Parts: sequence; C-alpha cells; structure tokens
Amino acid sequence: MNTFIILLRGINVSGQKKVPMAELRGLLEKNGFQDVKTYIQSGNVVLRSLFDAEVTALKIQQAIENYFGFQVSVLAKSPQEFQQIFDDCPFDQNKKEKSYFTLLFNVPNKELVNTVSKISYPNEEFIIDEACIYFYCSTGYGRAKCSNNFFEKKLKTTATSRNYKTMMKLLSLCSEY
Repeated sequence: MNTFIILLRGINVSGQKKVPMAELRGLLEKNGFQDVKTYIQSGNVVLRSLFDAEVTALKIQQAIENYFGFQVSVLAKSPQEFQQIFDDCPFDQNKKEKSYFTLLFNVPNKELVNTVSKISYPNEEFIIDEACIYFYCSTGYGRAKCSNNFFEKKLKTTATSRNYKTMMKLLSLCSEY
C-alpha cells in the first residue's frame, strides 16, 4: 500500500467547482482508497492506494469528474517527494515560513524558465526548479503579481500553490500512517 499526498487544483475557489470534503472522502473510499484524510477546503488529501502516483491521480480525477461533473487537475506525491520539495526551499527559515510552494504537474520547459526567471516585481522573489516554484512576497500573496495563474501561463504548465502551514500539516498527516 502506497501513501500519497493529493493536491486538487482549483476547487472551492470563489464558488467554483464545489467539492465538500466529507463527500470527497466518501467518494475516494468508495473507489478503493484507504485511510483518506482531508485538510481544509482547498483540495488537500492524504490517503493510501494500491496504485502508483500516476494511476492514483488518474483514478481520483475520473472519480471526481464522474461524481461532481467537472474536471479537476490532480497531483499525487509520495511523502518522500513532498518532503524533498519542502526541504529544498531555498529561502531562510523566516522567509520560508511566509512562502508559497507552487507545485508543478510537469517539468517546465527550460527556455520558458529562463525567460520567467528574468521577471522581477518589487517585494517578490521566486525560484523555479523542476517540481516547484518557491515564492515569497513581503507584502502578502493576495497582493502578489506572481500568482499561481501567472506561473501557469508563463510556464505553460499546470500548477497548484500551498502555503508553508499547509505543507507542514500534510506532511504531519502522513506521519500518522
């Protein structure tokens, strides 16, 4: 049995793609996943699966589409992969605790990464690697120009962002297995 951290992209935002967590847990359990736990309403799940990450993500995506009637991008990471992304944050501890981790569904094109890396906005810092964009904004994420959508458009990939607290909580939920 494999443990995965599952991130759903773009649910329960501004009344769009509503997915109640209790229904999601039940749906995932009915589809054969075990020990399903959710954290807050933004699409964070920890579960155990008989399948690898790719098949697990696909099965969850299909289950959500069949049950709720819309498509959702699903990212599945092992606790070890997730921990590595967290540990690789290049910012000092003070900035790290106020950072956002924009997890990438695919490795971005190197030319696009080079182009985007030259963009600069006051009070914003980011570093792009193959699995994550580490983002810090001294004035807060809500005022940032470099949002999740900004990075998706510039890098032509799907991504989903989580703050430090959510990353920590998901890792702690994995330790309960």
